[in-house]
Amino acid sequence: ASTALSVIKCKAAVAWEVDKPLSIEEVEVAPPKAHEVRVKIVATGICGTDDHVLKGSIPNIDYPFIPGHEGAGIVESIGEGVTCVKPGDKVIPLCLPQCGECSFCLNPDTNCCLKTHLHESQNLMPDKTSRFTCKGKAIHHFLWISTFSEYTVMPDSAIARIDDDAPLDKVCLFGCGFSTGYGAAINTAKVKPGSTCAIFGLGGVGLSVVVGCKSAGASRIIGIDINKDKFTKARELGATECINPQDFKKPIQEVLLEMTGHGVDYSFEVVGHTDTMFHSIYPLTLCCCLLDYSSYVFPGWKTKDSIPKLVSGYMEKKFNPDVLITHTLPFDKINEGFELLQSGKSIHTVLVF
Repeated sequence: ASTALSVIKCKAAVAWEVDKPLSIEEVEVAPPKAHEVRVKIVATGICGTDDHVLKGSIPNIDYPFIPGHEGAGIVESIGEGVTCVKPGDKVIPLCLPQCGECSFCLNPDTNCCLKTHLHESQNLMPDKTSRFTCKGKAIHHFLWISTFSEYTVMPDSAIARIDDDAPLDKVCLFGCGFSTGYGAAINTAKVKPGSTCAIFGLGGVGLSVVVGCKSAGASRIIGIDINKDKFTKARELGATECINPQDFKKPIQEVLLEMTGHGVDYSFEVVGHTDTMFHSIYPLTLCCCLLDYSSYVFPGWKTKDSIPKLVSGYMEKKFNPDVLITHTLPFDKINEGFELLQSGKSIHTVLVF
């Protein structure tokens, strides 16, 4: 029987208050209104941004809310006026919308749609109401997409249809982490063939930068991290050298200058600490890219247009971010996934419903 007009009860991870473990709850998900889409999430990644949000380090988040922004799923139902997807389509929810109508969307040089959280709150749907209820209480959305719920509702500006054959438990990474790192190298820095690159921080996004630098033809890709366990993955993805700053008595920027003779052509800071930002800029000769929270929104990608193309490139084996996924867990073990992230034991954890 069709559920299109019905409230759906399902499980979701609710953040009731700051810096507390997520609580697996039964939530009620209302049907989509005009220009909205309800999606059955099949898989969702745990991103560092989710961790920052739950710890209260990102402002303008209203509690209680359902986090998650790196998902992939199948359209369950659509509201009136939706033409970009239909029930049964495989999709990736977009934490950066692309309305296609605002001055930013119409400008080829920017991708920050005026409907994004940088301009207006995405804690509620555009009509300022929620589609989530738990224990009789309205629950806020996160970036409109809230992928830590088995069913979720989003505006049609925040969804992209992808290849029917795409494996949802792999391509969910394209919802944020992989696209951010890869795009920083390809779009923002525009890495040139034969160049030398340094990447400070070899987590999920940093390793995606490595993939981007390799795809762009960089000849030297130097990965830098204090966790040596990250080095094997980094080399597998294309890093030519990996160094641990704790192995040296001199500042890391001096090490890089000695290694290269003149500094690096491109430097990527993917840690978010002021000291690593300084060290990444110091050996620079051409371009520096700082990937903090404000730049996590898909460097250079117009999401609705670009995410399907990235997924198609993956299906054509142009790059393989699968090795970024170190753990796959059932959704109920979401807090275990966050513990793996916080302890540095995982690169990327994917949760499956």
